[in-house]
Amino acid sequence: MDDRLLIQRIKDGDISAVSQMVNNHRNLIWHIIISMTGRNSDNEDLFQEVFLRVFKGIRKFREEAKLSTWIGSIAHHVCVDYLRKKKLNSIYTDIENDFKAVQNIKSEFATNEHEDLNKLLLSAIEKLPPAFRTVITLFHLDDHSYRDISIITGMPEGTVKSYISRGRDSLRQILTQAVPDIAEIMNQF
Repeated sequence: MDDRLLIQRIKDGDISAVSQMVNNHRNLIWHIIISMTGRNSDNEDLFQEVFLRVFKGIRKFREEAKLSTWIGSIAHHVCVDYLRKKKLNSIYTDIENDFKAVQNIKSEFATNEHEDLNKLLLSAIEKLPPAFRTVITLFHLDDHSYRDISIITGMPEGTVKSYISRGRDSLRQILTQAVPDIAEIMNQF
């Protein structure tokens, strides 16, 4: 079902349409929440808050952007509010302290290279500052365009491009520190 019909059914009070919207956008919301806040006990509450705001605002949705972009923007703002409350909204956190956690993955790397490489990469992404984590996740894992990420995060498109570039540089540093032999592979990234 296309977004316009889904939105209209929600506005008409169709509960099954609400359930379908949640199912359609569940992964996007979880990616944004986890990329911005990490894995913590408040994530379920944040997920529910996102959809509460979506349901409250669905009548105001203007269809100028895709529904997923609008919902992603709400998720981003919910996380920013959460991080402000927790005083964790620092873009330039010190990732040096997190190298030890990434190095623990190094010993697991030998068993199944592809699976372990994915684990290593996801773990390294979790070590990035929240803004970098968010744009890297939205761009590389969710395949959003620079423009969509700009709309979701409220950042200018140039800032999105800069954060993706700087996030990649930080990932190279984290991964090279954890697994020095990976430097050749990372030069292709």
